[in-house]
Amino acid sequence: MPDKISYESALSELQELVTDLQGEAVSIDDLSAKAKRAAELIKFCREKLRHTDQELKGLFDQHL
Repeated sequence: MPDKISYESALSELQELVTDLQGEAVSIDDLSAKAKRAAELIKFCREKLRHTDQELKGLFDQHL
């Protein structure tokens, strides 16, 4: 996964993958690759949210 991907673009790609996986248009050959990419994007989004949460908590803790 590129280092410069944004949370918004990762979430958008993940939403597209979920739509594809829910539909019947995904071939069995593509299923594994799409599921793997979805897992990578979920991991990225979770880490981004966790990092942002820690930054915000640090900012508020400094000002209280």
